Amino acid sequence: MDTLRGLVLLFPVIYAEFNVITENKMYIYQQDNWPHFTYNNEILLTLLSEVRNLQGKIIGKMETLGFNLKNEAVLEIMTLDILKSTEIEGEILEPEQVRSSLARRLGMNVSNPVHVDRDVDGVVEMMLDATQNYDKPMSSERLFNWHRSLFSTGKSGMHNIIVGNGRNDSSGKMQVVSGAMGKEKIHYQAPNANLLEKEMRLFIDWCNNENTLDPVIKAGIAHLWFVTLHPFEDGNGRIARAISDMQLSKADKISQRYYSMSAQIRIERKEYYNILEKSQKGTLNITIWLQWFLSCLLKAINASDEILLKVLNKHQFWIAHSKTVLNERQILILNKLLDGFTGKLSTSKWAKIAKCSDDTALRDIRDLLSKQILYKETAGGRSTSYKLADIEKR
Repeated sequence: MDTLRGLVLLFPVIYAEFNVITENKMYIYQQDNWPHFTYNNEILLTLLSEVRNLQGKIIGKMETLGFNLKNEAVLEIMTLDILKSTEIEGEILEPEQVRSSLARRLGMNVSNPVHVDRDVDGVVEMMLDATQNYDKPMSSERLFNWHRSLFSTGKSGMHNIIVGNGRNDSSGKMQVVSGAMGKEKIHYQAPNANLLEKEMRLFIDWCNNENTLDPVIKAGIAHLWFVTLHPFEDGNGRIARAISDMQLSKADKISQRYYSMSAQIRIERKEYYNILEKSQKGTLNITIWLQWFLSCLLKAINASDEILLKVLNKHQFWIAHSKTVLNERQILILNKLLDGFTGKLSTSKWAKIAKCSDDTALRDIRDLLSKQILYKETAGGRSTSYKLADIEKR
């Protein structure tokens, strides 16, 4: 769970109660054989086979697309992945900033690029390094650079934190807590800072040299291992998910991302925190964690079909209107609708987004109504709103 030491979570988290192994060995990293994880191959085999089969299918499907369509799909999926990974921790980024930053770094053109804040650029830098350079070795410096990218100002919210280096526990032990002030519940306490150098060296050596595991299983183990160490004052969850994406890119043997694990984790956020706590207070047999991880991944890959459909619909729309006369404002708003406009499109919203008067917005809308590109929803008056017409109906 990605949080500052002792910081009460801003969203409610419901956890099950779990048996403690012993009074002195509450957490997984305190077990005698740490970090020698075990798991039941037979239990995981069917799930892993399904995941591997679906990975091959989605990659094959994407590879049949043209260059531009494939790039658009990658842009959609990576934008979603970055947005949802930060949302898991309760932080909201501007979608257009993420999209513009990604497009610029991928050498793609997007309509109406926007100014991008440094913190957004930093998250994008980290994710692209993890996925596009998946075959480069892991190192302390690489992880420190990711951390610097996430916290370029040296702050997490209003708090100063150690950036680009491990935590030192100078203000107390690293704990994950929830509940009202004075009634906090400790869900997890990370290893002491004086153990981190040795622990991280073991983790990094394993990342670089363990070649006998299936890369998907390795992605699941790496995620749990890193977030259990919690080496930074903040950003541990986001970096753990970036490490997972890096390992999944190795599994796919491609730098393009065609599905978003973080988007599915965001949907299952409560279960994600539950299973992490259960695993961190359990034994070194992590079958239950890997079951959850593989199930979540399976759903993430299945969900990629919706993103592909969205990209194809957008492509089909612009082919259908390749000869339609449209002004820049209309193209801007239509692209926003095709990308998944949130809420209802009214004349006033059109004017605000396109930076024009209400009268100009109404003329633009009436023109699109006459061309049967938009249609008016049933409510009238001040509640009048507009939607894209289906291509088949035009």
